[in-house]
Amino acid sequence: MIELFHVGKVYPDAERPALVDVNLSIGRGEFVVLAGSSGAGKSSLLRLLFCAEQATTGQVHFSGKNLARLSRSEVAAIRRQVGVVFQDFKLLPTMTVFENVALALEVQGLRRDDVTRRTLTVLKEVGLAHKTHQPAAALSGGEQQRAAIARALVVEPRVLLCDEPTGNLDADRAKEVIELLLTAHVRGTTVIVATHDPALLSAGRRRVVVLDHGRVVHDAPAFGELPALRGQKERAA
Repeated sequence: MIELFHVGKVYPDAERPALVDVNLSIGRGEFVVLAGSSGAGKSSLLRLLFCAEQATTGQVHFSGKNLARLSRSEVAAIRRQVGVVFQDFKLLPTMTVFENVALALEVQGLRRDDVTRRTLTVLKEVGLAHKTHQPAAALSGGEQQRAAIARALVVEPRVLLCDEPTGNLDADRAKEVIELLLTAHVRGTTVIVATHDPALLSAGRRRVVVLDHGRVVHDAPAFGELPALRGQKERAA
């Protein structure tokens, strides 16, 4: 479903490449954890997958299509198949929880009754039905993360990309978020999570891809021994 061929990414004025000769194949319905220290290239890789950036070298394919060769309308069609959960949530603070989630459907031009039905359904699934009319700014950190996940899931994506989804949460709230991601995966969504969270790294027999200085240094099921992640203990503490 997703294939990267010798992908490199260089940002202007950066001291070193963000990604170096990355070769990766992710099949439909997989749950893949991208691990690595800060600056390892995890976020850059995710940005390539939802077309926020283009590879400097190599090719990124989505369902057999080379993303670099797509028209604007084709890129928009790809993005409609991808849900994204950002570390800093990116909710609109003065809008209600309902409005934040519904916006993802409204930009796709769905009928109002369909927008309402799907939004209320997903808010119930993530445990936020009682927060529907509250502004996003009034939510706790864990609630904001669940709202961000609801916004990503409401479009019924084929692929769900998450950038450090538990990074700002305590252990209990992080566990809730992990359960939501696993539920989406069980329903058939391809889930790709960038994280340094040990709980996600050990969340069942998941495939773990470790990046170090932009290179893939490990790609195997999670029950195998992982290489040490630089700085992991300090950030997880």
